Amino acid sequence: MHFELALSSVLVLLVACNGDNPVSSASDGTGVTTVTATESTTSTTQGPSPTTSGVVTDTVTSTGGADTIPPVCPEGAIVCEGDTKKVCDGMGGFSEETPCDDVCVEGLGCALCNPGEGVCNGDVAHVCNDAGDGYVDTYCDEVQGVTCDPDSGHCVGACAPANLGTSYIGCDYYPTVTTNRVESKYHFAVVVSNTTDQSAHVTITRGAMTVTEDDVPSQSVKVITLPWILELKEDWASKIVVDGAYRVRSTQPITLYQYSPIEYVIGDDYSQTNDASLLVPVNAWSADYWVAIRNTHAGWNPGGYAVVASQDGTTVTVSPSATGKVVNPGGGVAADGTGVVTLDEGDVLQVLSGNGGGEPGMPDIADLTGTHVTADKPIQVIATHYCTYIPFNVEACDHLEESMLPYESLAREYLVTTPFVKPENQEPFIKPRMVRVIATEAGTTISYEPPQDGAPTTLANPGDYFELAATDKDFMITASAKVVVSEYMQGQQAGGMTGDPAMTIAVPLKQYRTDYLFHAPVNYESSFVNVTAPVSASITLDGMPLPAPTPIGATGYGVIRAQLSNAGDGTHALTGDQKFGIQVYGYGQYTSYWYPGGADLKFIPNIPE
Repeated sequence: MHFELALSSVLVLLVACNGDNPVSSASDGTGVTTVTATESTTSTTQGPSPTTSGVVTDTVTSTGGADTIPPVCPEGAIVCEGDTKKVCDGMGGFSEETPCDDVCVEGLGCALCNPGEGVCNGDVAHVCNDAGDGYVDTYCDEVQGVTCDPDSGHCVGACAPANLGTSYIGCDYYPTVTTNRVESKYHFAVVVSNTTDQSAHVTITRGAMTVTEDDVPSQSVKVITLPWILELKEDWASKIVVDGAYRVRSTQPITLYQYSPIEYVIGDDYSQTNDASLLVPVNAWSADYWVAIRNTHAGWNPGGYAVVASQDGTTVTVSPSATGKVVNPGGGVAADGTGVVTLDEGDVLQVLSGNGGGEPGMPDIADLTGTHVTADKPIQVIATHYCTYIPFNVEACDHLEESMLPYESLAREYLVTTPFVKPENQEPFIKPRMVRVIATEAGTTISYEPPQDGAPTTLANPGDYFELAATDKDFMITASAKVVVSEYMQGQQAGGMTGDPAMTIAVPLKQYRTDYLFHAPVNYESSFVNVTAPVSASITLDGMPLPAPTPIGATGYGVIRAQLSNAGDGTHALTGDQKFGIQVYGYGQYTSYWYPGGADLKFIPNIPE
């Protein structure tokens, strides 16, 4: 309501239109008039004024002319008087009063419960959700050192959900064996990296069975070998394997990697097929993924993906891309790559490509890249390949695998840098690799900095992809919508006379961090880290400063390639004064590995900047 103030020394009493809220003004004889408005209420009974956050007492001072008193309570604001909801009318009164059956919450109104309030039901925290219309039950897992606090009704401990962000660091992981031609005398392994200042107790289970327990000291790394799951490693049919995944839980936040296998040589025998993957913890899982992998090789070596559930009754839907409609059927997935299946906690659905044929002298047309995997509960998706050439006609064959980033963590900008390769007794040099870009939306456009001659610039449909078959350039990829970017090492015969195909996923610039603790196996001939950072950044590796980044076009970023020492246990630390990204890779005879050394996994809106 508007009140016009006359500049006089006469006390004027104004009454608000609701008749209940006197407003007074007075002059001190100097021409300055002070106006005071008191609290308002539309209660029909007399009594004390309600205490609410939406009702205020205003004092307005005028030095002449006319002033307007702001509304005592903004129109539409919801306030509470006891268990009664009131809606402010903007004129000092209320347009609505509603008695609540349960509770009234400031700003929300009538609700079932007060958001954030909780109670312990044994080891379950029963907490009111943010909307105040229901409860969320969270199991406080003692295996992760988490208990329910009776005072707050919330899970507490270093691994409590409220204490874990969305990054590659967590307390609950599901390592998963995937299809691989390697002999079983080599070992599937997980590598636990403890980034905290406390020792971490790690428990590994499979279904109801405890496989092993171990302690990982602060700021250290431990390698734990695990039995192969042969139903996943050696069978080419798509299938569900009940309790097919391992579960790794820790009492402190950790980083977890899996190696398939961890060794590349035993005695005089070479494994000839290795890769590694950075695993995504359960606290950063999503229900939406896009797959990046490779074509069926030589008509019978399949590529595919493995889906893992952390909750019983998880419904998974797989929708193939244009190239993903040739599948070895099974597990509820049809030969055309479509399927809806149900997984329980720890179950694995592994989907593998079939023989699609195609033109002679060209790659098989069957390629599950671009397949869209969704679910009604969070899941993990790991891309895999039994064994493939890269390029398709250059020896030799090697296993591929990598965890897919959740759709929510994808972005529009990526930096990709080509790896070093180091032949025995030679200095390292740059070797070309393959780059793939996969669309998540129709009509996606792509640009490059610096420009890449002849590189594709459009993707017509969700799930479509293109590849740069062999490039030794470092560049930024910018897309009009979220994309997946994957990179692949070429085979040993493509140059360097060491290593074979390996796969990594590019990390969006927006998921970069200022510190990483990571692992590089000391039994490989050589290992490296590629650091992509602002050109002005100062980066240290294991406490030693790295050289300044070499600029990448006009991006403002640069790259540092550093060889990693094989001394010690393979633990390495990178820190910087600005956020940066890392890719870790290494070589042995006839094999290699490659993975992103870490990333934040926060939600990134899919909007142009």
